[in-house]
Amino acid sequence: MRERRQDMARKKKRKIAVALRYDKEKDKAPVIVASGRGRLAHQIVSSAEEHNVPVEGQPALAEALYKIKIGEEIPAEMYEAVAVLLSYIMESESRS
Repeated sequence: MRERRQDMARKKKRKIAVALRYDKEKDKAPVIVASGRGRLAHQIVSSAEEHNVPVEGQPALAEALYKIKIGEEIPAEMYEAVAVLLSYIMESESRS
């Protein structure tokens, strides 16, 4: 029983990454294009960095977005949180 709890705790601590796409001409809302935990999360982040795609650490938001299937738009109840994140990223890029 104790081993199972430790294993569950390790899984919860594993890094999560979610990649979004938003093309205002094609998409009604941001779309999940990739998501993963652990090693896959690391690969998603590394690929983003290699292609100069902004990466932002928001663990709670990533956890919520991770539950959405790849290819699906984010639900309306997440619009505000994602909009704040995208706004922050765009503002940071404009300062650079």
